[in-house]
Amino acid sequence: MKHKSFIVPHDFTPVADIALMHAIETSTKSHTTIHILHVVDDTDKIDDAVNKIDDVIARFAKEGVTLTNNVKVGNIFKDISLFAEEHQAELIFMGTHGAQGWQNVVGSHALRVVTNSQIPFVIVQEKRVKEGGFNSIVVPLDLHSETLQKVSTVAKLASYFNSKVHIVTPSEIDDDLKEELNDHVAFCTRYFSERNIEIDAEIIPSKDFHHEVIRHARSIDADLIAIMNLNRNSILDVFNAKYEQQIITNDALIPVLILNPVQTQEVYGNWFR
Repeated sequence: MKHKSFIVPHDFTPVADIALMHAIETSTKSHTTIHILHVVDDTDKIDDAVNKIDDVIARFAKEGVTLTNNVKVGNIFKDISLFAEEHQAELIFMGTHGAQGWQNVVGSHALRVVTNSQIPFVIVQEKRVKEGGFNSIVVPLDLHSETLQKVSTVAKLASYFNSKVHIVTPSEIDDDLKEELNDHVAFCTRYFSERNIEIDAEIIPSKDFHHEVIRHARSIDADLIAIMNLNRNSILDVFNAKYEQQIITNDALIPVLILNPVQTQEVYGNWFR
C-alpha cells in the first residue's frame, strides 16, 4: 500500500512530540511524508509557530523521513481534518494528556476533532513508542457491521510492522447474537489470514467491556488498540462515547487507533474488496 502522508497536529507539548515519534516510526516502515501542523487563531502568531515547528523538525530529523512545517489560521476542530484531506493523509497522529487532559488541547474536546474527520487517528498518551512500532494490535469487535471497517487500516499497520492481531469479542449467551459475533470473527480471521497476518481470537467478559479490553491489552503488552467511533449505544451497550474516551485515555497509556464509520450497504461484499 502506498501511503501519501501522515499528519501530526503539534501544540509544542511533550505528548505532541511523542505523537510525532510514533509517526516517524511508522513512516520509517511505510516511507511516508509527515506534515507537522499547528493551528493558530490569529495571524500575529504565525511566525512564532513556524519557528517552533522548525525547532521540532531539527530535534527529530531522521534520515529517510520527510518532515514539513505547516501553520494554519483557523479552528482545530475543522482545520486538522481539512488539512489532512487536502494532503490525502492516511493517518493523523495526535497526543492527548490522559483523562484530565482530554478536556484540554490537544485537545480541548479532542473527540470533536476525531469526529470531524474521515481520516483515521492514532491517539497517543505520554508513553514513548517502542522500537519496531506496533508489534501487537488488539481489535475489539461488537455486533455492528461498522466495527469491521477498521480491519483494512489495521491490516496496513500490521503489514508494516509484521504485527500480530488479537481479536477480542464480548461474551454473549444469546445463540443468535453469539452466531453473529462468530461471523464477524470469521470474516476478520479470513481477511487477515489472506494477507499473511498472524492472529488470535479470544472471548472476554462483556461486563465493563472497556476495562476488559484494556486489561487484555495490558496482559499481552499490546502496542495499539483499534476502535470505531460509533458514538452511540450498541446492542451490547459497550461501544459509546464514554467507552471511546475511556479506551483512548486508558491508564496503561496504550495508543489507540480510532476511525469514524463510513455508511455502506454491505460491508462483507463490498467494503474491503
